[in-house]
This record gives sequence, structure tokens and C-alpha cells, in this order.
Amino acid sequence: MITLLAAGREDPIESLTVPHGVPILGWQRKPHGWCRAEACIPSFRAAQAEDADGVDLVKFAGLLGRQVVVDSEEGVVAIGEPAELAIDEAPDFTLDGFTLSEHRGTKIALVFWASWCGCRYDLAAWDGLHRELAGHGFTIVSVSLDREPLDAAPWTKDVAHPALVDAEGTVAELYNVINVPTVVWIDEEGRIARPQDTMTATDTFRSMNGLSAEAATRALRRWVLEGDTGLTAQAVRDHLRLPTDAERTARLHARLAVWLLRRGRTAAAERHLATAAGLAPHDVSIRRGLMPLTGADPFGDEYFKLREELERDGVAIYRPLPDWQTGGDHAAG
Repeated sequence: MITLLAAGREDPIESLTVPHGVPILGWQRKPHGWCRAEACIPSFRAAQAEDADGVDLVKFAGLLGRQVVVDSEEGVVAIGEPAELAIDEAPDFTLDGFTLSEHRGTKIALVFWASWCGCRYDLAAWDGLHRELAGHGFTIVSVSLDREPLDAAPWTKDVAHPALVDAEGTVAELYNVINVPTVVWIDEEGRIARPQDTMTATDTFRSMNGLSAEAATRALRRWVLEGDTGLTAQAVRDHLRLPTDAERTARLHARLAVWLLRRGRTAAAERHLATAAGLAPHDVSIRRGLMPLTGADPFGDEYFKLREELERDGVAIYRPLPDWQTGGDHAAG
């Protein structure tokens, strides 16, 4: 038996060859091809993954543009999300009973944070902005990257906005979030109005990140109240950080590491963590985010060693967009 990790789910499968007639990843075989809702993979393409014994799961995922990592020794396989990040339609997701596409007509600020980050202290301030601006067709949706939901709970128990926990990392994968805090704005029509941006709601750690919460929240209010995103459509496209194949594969190794750590298979987990760090050394959401599961202190020596490494290699830890920091009132090109 093999454990399949995909779309935030964990399912047992007999083998990597799926018998004919069995749905795969939400797709069903029809006479003209494999279909899901209105989308179909024609039979001539599907034939690349089919043979007399069934359908090769790894090859089928490849037809969907989804990365795969298989650990045969541990009996587990992880399949990533489709690479669909584009400004014209923010990737949809359902998490903790919240479905993004059901909130069309509302401006949304996705605020990615974690209890292992000092940005946890900003959550109350983000909630204050939600309460202040909710009457103007706006909502904050916070997304914790904590792998253990209980770690996020003390910080979200009194908030008024939707507070989600991305324990499997699927939403972070969809939006290519590589560190927290990261904020993404989504407009009323479901388009990305501001791509991944390092924004804070308080100046608690300004001495470390150099960011002005006043400037960030001023930009947010201007968008909600006046419709001014501060960015042209071309600037949004230019700043949208698309995931590389290496980054996507690193996330799958991280997902396998989490699954293994939860089962006490430390040696195998460390192997996947090392691979993830090699593929995406800049991905702090993996390298720091998984420290609590390995017993390391995400606020201690291991984190500061990571910071020193990234700074030495010229890797940005914080990635704010340039427009709002200047306090300008004109859209950046």
C-alpha cells in the first residue's frame, strides 16, 4: 500500500498504476479522454500514461502539469498543485470551510503568516483593519503556514476575519509564498491586484525588516476606499513571482518531510528536508517553517544561522514591492 498526498488530502492507493475505470485526481475517463468539469485531456494525449495494466499515476500527473516526488522506500508519493498562478484569475482554493471563489464581489487581502514568525504579533492589527474596512466590501483572510493547527490557535481565537491554517502547504504552493509575512490582494472579480508583497501591520520588527506599517496600511486603505492598487496591470504582471520547477519540487519534498516527521521517521524526513533546501535555499517557509517539527527553535540559533547564510549569499529575506514604501500616490509602472 502507498500513501498518496495530493490536494491537501491523504489517500491510500494500491500502486502507482491505477486500474482502468478508477478516477484519478478528480479526473474521470470518458470515451473521448480524461475529463474534469469542462476540461478534458484528449485520448491521444492520455495514451501516453495508459497501458494494458492501467494508468501510470506519475505520467498522468505530468499530463496535468503537476510535479511528483515518489519515496518508494517509505511508501509515499506527493503530487503538487497545477502551475496556474496568473493575475487574471487568482488560484481558487477551499480551506477550513472557506472557498475563495465564493467571495467574488469582495476585495480580499490574503495575509500569510505563522506562529514561528514575529509577524504573529501583527495579526490583531490586521484584524483591526478588517473590522474597520469590512463595511466597504473588503475582508482580510489570514492564512497560517503552521504545520500544526494548534500552534496558530492562540493567535486567532478572538479575530473577526476568516482565519485559515494551511497545514499541508497547498495554498502557499498555489501562491508561491516563500516567506512570511506575505500579502496578496485579490479584487472583486477574482483577479490578483497586488502580487506577493512583504507588508506589515505594525512596526514591531521594523528594526529588522526596515518596513513601515503606516505606509503599508495607507496603501491598503487607498485600494479599498479609492480603488487605487498603486500598480499598473503591467506592473502586477512584472512583479508576480511565478514558481520555478525547482521550487515546486522543493515543496513536495517538504510535504513528504512533514508527513514523515509526523510519523517519527526522522532520518527519511531529514533526507527530504535536505533535498528541499538544496532545490530552494531561499524558501524560508520551508527551511524555517519546518523547524518546530524537527525540534529546532525558529526564533533561536538555527534561524539566525539561516539568516546569515541568506544574507551572505545575497538572498532577500523580505521582498516588498517598491510603490507603497515611497508613499507615492501614483501607480507604479
